Amino acid sequence: MPVIMRETVVAAGAVNENLLSGSAFEFARTNSIVSMGIHQSATGGFATINSGADVIAEEFSPPVATVYPIIPDNMYFSDVAAAGDRLVVRFRNPTGGAITVRTVCQVSSL
Repeated sequence: MPVIMRETVVAAGAVNENLLSGSAFEFARTNSIVSMGIHQSATGGFATINSGADVIAEEFSPPVATVYPIIPDNMYFSDVAAAGDRLVVRFRNPTGGAITVRTVCQVSSL
């Protein structure tokens, strides 16, 4: 089962349009079930999750933790992605300091 694990620092006042950008699994190769978890290192950031045209989660404040999301406990988001769908996790940091964002994404072919 393919897994994307990313640790990304988002600077103060910055937006990362896709934390998963550049991953070999950013685009679903086949129809797949996708499960995601996201943590931020400090309060104040906001994430949005999309899978193709599906909005999985509108802008929300992810849980604060200094570790990667734990599988399966912290995998709060899931969707069925069609072949070719792009997985997008956007993160906005309006705070005055950098925030480390840890993302885990499991992709299971149907």
